[in-house]
Amino acid sequence: MELGKTSHCVYKIRYHIVTAVKYRKLLLTPPIEKCIKQALKGISERYNIIIDEVGFDQDHIHICCGAKPSYSPTSVINIVKSITAKQVFKQFPELKKKELWGGEFWSDGKYIGTIGEASNEEVIKKYIRNQAVNRTEDQQRVRQLKLFKL
Repeated sequence: MELGKTSHCVYKIRYHIVTAVKYRKLLLTPPIEKCIKQALKGISERYNIIIDEVGFDQDHIHICCGAKPSYSPTSVINIVKSITAKQVFKQFPELKKKELWGGEFWSDGKYIGTIGEASNEEVIKKYIRNQAVNRTEDQQRVRQLKLFKL
């Protein structure tokens, strides 16, 4: 997992995003996939969103990406959906008239999940619990410090 950097922050945040084409239409053909990939490249450069992987099915898309902490997960998916839809309609205007009469490319629904270096919640909870110093050791240190009247 690649580190992201801003002027005041280093981060390692990754999301798994899934969104479907409106009405679950089977529109993700190779030319439209190419258009979406080009749009994602532009999004990556403009918004500093790291696109790790993109996977297409005929009616939905999976994206593994990273973004700086100032972007909420919802803002990341909204940026991706709005810009890719504009680019698709710009290059394929017939879709708006024939296939997607409502004028939207992506459905309103979405899935977004976080991806971490630790594989599950229990591993993280155990890690956090074990970060504290052993309580008996901690109490012994306090008693020893009292001997020196600090």
